Amino acid sequence: MEEDIPPHNVAELYQRSASLYEDMPAFATRRKEFEWIPVSFRELYSQGLALATGLIDLGVEARDHVGIFGDNRFEWILSDYAIQFCGAVSVPRGRDVTDEELIYIINHANIRVAFVETEALQAKIQNLRSQLKGLQEVILHDPDGTVLEGNRSFADVKALGGALRDRGDRTAEERINDIKSDDLFTLIYTSGTTGKPKGVMLTHANMVSQMQVIPIKLSCTDRVLSILPIWHIFERVFEVYTLYSGSCTYYTSVRTLGEDLRNVEPTFMGSAPRLWEGLHKRIMDGIKAAHPVRRALFHIAYFLGSQYQESLFYLRNNHLKMEPEPFWQRVPLWIANALRFILVIPWYGFFNATVLENIRLVTGGSLKATVSGGGALPLEIDRFFNYIGIPVLEGYGLTETSPVVAVRTEMDLVIGTIGPTVQDTEIRIVDLNTNEVLYPNPNLPHQGRGMRGEICIRGPQVMKGYYREPEMTDKAIRDGWFHTGDIGMMTFNNCMKILGRSKSTIVLSNGENLEPEPIELRLGQSPYIDHCMVVGQDQRHIGVLIVPNLESFREAGIQADSIDELMKDPTAHKIMGEDIRTQISSSTGFRGFELIREYRFVPDAFKVGDELTDLHKMKRHVVASKYEELIHELYSNGASSLK
Repeated sequence: MEEDIPPHNVAELYQRSASLYEDMPAFATRRKEFEWIPVSFRELYSQGLALATGLIDLGVEARDHVGIFGDNRFEWILSDYAIQFCGAVSVPRGRDVTDEELIYIINHANIRVAFVETEALQAKIQNLRSQLKGLQEVILHDPDGTVLEGNRSFADVKALGGALRDRGDRTAEERINDIKSDDLFTLIYTSGTTGKPKGVMLTHANMVSQMQVIPIKLSCTDRVLSILPIWHIFERVFEVYTLYSGSCTYYTSVRTLGEDLRNVEPTFMGSAPRLWEGLHKRIMDGIKAAHPVRRALFHIAYFLGSQYQESLFYLRNNHLKMEPEPFWQRVPLWIANALRFILVIPWYGFFNATVLENIRLVTGGSLKATVSGGGALPLEIDRFFNYIGIPVLEGYGLTETSPVVAVRTEMDLVIGTIGPTVQDTEIRIVDLNTNEVLYPNPNLPHQGRGMRGEICIRGPQVMKGYYREPEMTDKAIRDGWFHTGDIGMMTFNNCMKILGRSKSTIVLSNGENLEPEPIELRLGQSPYIDHCMVVGQDQRHIGVLIVPNLESFREAGIQADSIDELMKDPTAHKIMGEDIRTQISSSTGFRGFELIREYRFVPDAFKVGDELTDLHKMKRHVVASKYEELIHELYSNGASSLK
């Protein structure tokens, strides 16, 4: 197979990589510090065919849905690899899947065969077996785990397939040849607006399109560290991309990340904002504990780095431009930045080599780039790492877009944006109320740059639809355009800037997705709450804005004639805090990341025509915009924090 001929499906992509890269390492699993177990592209291909043949013998048909419930490990990616060779569809979910999610996903997707990572997850499924209508086979990944009666071990299924192949079985190759580009590659269940998971249908064509447009160039000399949840599409597409590029992926964990960064010296990694927040804290804690002279040297080096990088940003036209910049204004600023660059560069060169280089060793010292996704990167963290010479890029996408829509590169590194859209992708910014196209609109000044609205996407990466949900699909994809529910704008650098969400789904900085409605519904049962809105997009945890019920507080002995008076009463806050903890807890069915950590009373009641529709449904984007400062205050510790 020629290297420059793009594959038509993911199974063909895997065949191509095995042929091109043969004995080079494809994956490496950590046994202990400095000791990794590699698997070559040739061996990966051989094991994948064996496992696929075993699955086919167990009854997996082409286009069947096969579950994978677990987290990052070689057995996970090999299971997904083999499912593609069966011509089947993988349905992934993480190890922390709840009972309710397991029941819904397995039944809704008609899963007959499922891989599970751990003994605990195997036992959970066994206890739910009577509610899992079509599930026939459970295969345990953990080689050291005990397989329950009626289930199978991963090694046994692979050995079964290997024995069949030794006897000449080539059914897997026949299945691969029958895969069409429009066939489903995966079915990923993500949270829905009602709390019910939605099955996002991604095709082989969706995935292959990503291989052609990801602007981060990797090769067989690159070392890629895997830390993000593999069942999320962001990490998964990068693992397929490393296979396509001939790079080696090293599986790490939160517990060993520090060691593995130093030992592997990765050249690339997918990441999330939480990781960079943690590394920033480690670096700054180390600076604070250092000798005063070292502290002073760091601050000098950081200042010089900021001046150097900001000069470069301006000279390359990579400074954030929210408004048009007239020529008469740009010329003197360009000259000023050029002079600053000339003055700073000798000093920066010295401090970069002697001080900042040591700081960069926290990521191993070889990191060419990392793409942060799954949530917005805090501006101060974004600046910090790019100023010290660690190129943290930021990408944007959704499960429904496979996921990459836009990504910064080093040439388009505009801090505060997610960069330009990738090749073959069209973007529209649409007015939330009128559906008028704001960008690109030749009838508006600057074609609508700088105007905010809902981001709509059209391109080869957009999903086929939501599984068994035609009405939901038609609502999301209209006239060929996928409506993201995200609010954004096109800057005058031709980069996308994300401003918030009109959809209700909240994505925390660690990548966890949650739906606020079930939480709000539960809180609404409190006599002390008239209305509430859960917030927390791109934060570590969620909080809630509350319109209190004054009458109920008066009945509890709180004498307040207005919300403003109530906000100043410590007893009212005590009552409210205790009530929130009672309503939202693990005992009432909520997960750890769904617990309320902060709240604030809003000063005015929500009104129809303003915060509420005629049907008394909340306009989230209106509330978020109106109380933007209060939401910001909510995430600084105060009297209304729940600890």
